[in-house]
Amino acid sequence: MKFSDLGLNQQLVTATEKANYQTPYPIQIEAIPAILGTQDILGIAPTGSGKTASYILPILQILQGKKENSSRNIPVLILVPTRELASQVAQVADNFSRFLNRRVKTVAVFGGVSINPQMRKLNGTDILIATPGRLLDLLSKNSLQLSQVEILVLDEMDKVLNMGFREEVNQILSEIPKKRQNILFSATMDETLEKMISSLLKDPKKITVKAAEMDVDLIDQYAYRVEAEKKGPLLRHILQSGDWKQILVFTSSIRTANNVANKLVKNGIDAVAFHGDKSQGARTEALAKFKSGKTRVLVATDLAGRGIDIQFLPLVINYELPRSPKDYVHRIGRTGRAGATGEAISLITEEDLHHFKIIQKKMKKHVQLRSTDDMDF
Repeated sequence: MKFSDLGLNQQLVTATEKANYQTPYPIQIEAIPAILGTQDILGIAPTGSGKTASYILPILQILQGKKENSSRNIPVLILVPTRELASQVAQVADNFSRFLNRRVKTVAVFGGVSINPQMRKLNGTDILIATPGRLLDLLSKNSLQLSQVEILVLDEMDKVLNMGFREEVNQILSEIPKKRQNILFSATMDETLEKMISSLLKDPKKITVKAAEMDVDLIDQYAYRVEAEKKGPLLRHILQSGDWKQILVFTSSIRTANNVANKLVKNGIDAVAFHGDKSQGARTEALAKFKSGKTRVLVATDLAGRGIDIQFLPLVINYELPRSPKDYVHRIGRTGRAGATGEAISLITEEDLHHFKIIQKKMKKHVQLRSTDDMDF
């Protein structure tokens, strides 16, 4: 199967070739023709399944048959949970639209940065990618209109709801026409989302893509038993004892992430915190420096950490355990990718022991618990 077999025009096929998209992913094979046929879509698909291209490509083609937008009335609205995803989707759209005959203007708007530059960009926008809160801010300032939305995309809807944006989404839905094409993607399904889907989607094409199984055997896991007040010194000892070029440290709170990063810097270890309270510019810069190797240690919370995708990350450290075994697997899965080996270290206090046993049971893998009694730190 080729992209040319999915009903895409030659300009978009060329764009996929230039982007080194060799063959379409399963979700793209199913979604692209259905979206071109104006069908509603319900996709249950994890990150990395190719879902962004599965809706961006057909939307770009649909827009080719329409006049260029010269107003602030948005024809295509894409709602996303985070700043990072908004920027990522916008980049995909820009890359694929380079060879099109009809210009397509894509704008991403999100909080954490000044609203004024975003307001100035909105005129003539064809595709608006927005986080719910910032979109409502723009609506309250009459910076755009949603009365002519023809296509609505709800991407990573489970995260949108988990982040507490349900009321914002309902308010946005009340502002857009009832007659429209709806495209909804979510990694998981629960009762709240099912109720929304039943009222939102009309006879949708259902697409399910299972998450790729992570081979935990490729990850060398071990843990250190440590008193809570000695976690910081132990972390510094670990970082100074190895030659890892990139280390991702997970904490459970923004406050802890800041404290850990600051202590590391004071002790001569190049580190930066990465979390939702940072401005978009600070987060983008921190992630870029970490990916390029200019910053050795990134101290992140779980939510911010979802935007981190590094193929050969050698070490992940759980400074604090996550709430669920699933989040633990998601954390350590940042290493050991693409067949490469990796390491995952957890710092375990007396209070963590029971929870850590549950994580191991759910993961179906024993993790060696090492003593720190003979360690000099």
